[in-house]
Amino acid sequence: MSTGLQIRFDQIRELDFGDISGSYAALGLPTSKVVRILSFNNGTDADIYISFDGSTDNLLIKSNSFKLFDLTTNRSPTTGLFLSIGTQMYAKLESSAPTSGSVWLEMVYSR
Repeated sequence: MSTGLQIRFDQIRELDFGDISGSYAALGLPTSKVVRILSFNNGTDADIYISFDGSTDNLLIKSNSFKLFDLTTNRSPTTGLFLSIGTQMYAKLESSAPTSGSVWLEMVYSR
């Protein structure tokens, strides 16, 4: 018999380098689960901005790097910070256009 949280991985959301421009593009579908952990990955050769509203530069992810956010570290299953259902993330170029790679988002939720 298991106790505690069951961790699940949501589908990857990804934008190919050719789909990234100076305007914000949706990074996959909006969230359909309450997200506990987010990992933004930039596998392109360009710096990328991430937005949570499609107009504000919220995060800068340097080329070939990532940012990991564990929103519920040291929290119980029902408390802590969570990214809510229906949140849409967006990506755009910081300056020069990438010539290869992609930007992707990995998410962990619990049930």
